Amino acid sequence: LFRLAARTEGAERALKSGEFLFPARASITGVLGILAKGDTVDRNLTIPEGLTVAEALDIVAKAEGLTGPLPDSPDEGRLLPETYRYAYYDTKAQAVRRMEQALDTALRKAWDGREDGLPLVSPEEALILASIVEKETGVKAERRRVAGVFLNRLRKGMKLQSDPTVIYGLTQGKGPLGRDLTRADLEASSPWNTYVIDGLPPTPIANPGLAAIEAVLHPEDTKDLYFVADGTGGHVFSETLMEHNRNVAKWRKFRNGQKNGESVGK
Repeated sequence: LFRLAARTEGAERALKSGEFLFPARASITGVLGILAKGDTVDRNLTIPEGLTVAEALDIVAKAEGLTGPLPDSPDEGRLLPETYRYAYYDTKAQAVRRMEQALDTALRKAWDGREDGLPLVSPEEALILASIVEKETGVKAERRRVAGVFLNRLRKGMKLQSDPTVIYGLTQGKGPLGRDLTRADLEASSPWNTYVIDGLPPTPIANPGLAAIEAVLHPEDTKDLYFVADGTGGHVFSETLMEHNRNVAKWRKFRNGQKNGESVGK
């Protein structure tokens, strides 16, 4: 009956495939009109900030309605965290490509509007540092200050000493480390161990959000060179090593009051 109606209405070849929403008690003619117009139902796919490419691809792989195989893994950090809309039967490769294009566009625009005098020579370096900032703090108000600390350290030729970079070197972005870092971890040779190497690691360590990218390109004007966790989810910042060591001692005392173990700050 439906095929006969489509042929009668001259719409048989105009019908589109996909996922559609039909009003209750819609007539056959009304259904044909919706199918011919091709207004498919959009679904949302959210990639949170700070995931690695492997973790983001896992979300894409499990997204209901996306078809086909995953594409070859993009380079680390090249997927923009965002909420994307897709239609049923879109391919996984199409979804990933949109994320790559969104990152390319956002990074290029942000780089073009960057502040003068940054110790960064390319958009890629900005992306690497933004990924570190993204993993170091989840506090929105801290991003620009954390970025300022790392940029100050780069200017002075100091090692970045970022724990998340060490973790990435150990896991290669395949999942959480599942334990505290040890002194041996911090001393191990790795291209991502910023306690050992000078300057930036060779790649991002995650997919930074636009806010982290903007924080790196418009950092807070500060003389801070150090920060350590404050026990509430934020950080305490300092300009001198002496002050920083006092803050680290406070953090360790707080931490030891909760459980055994040691945490190393900048």
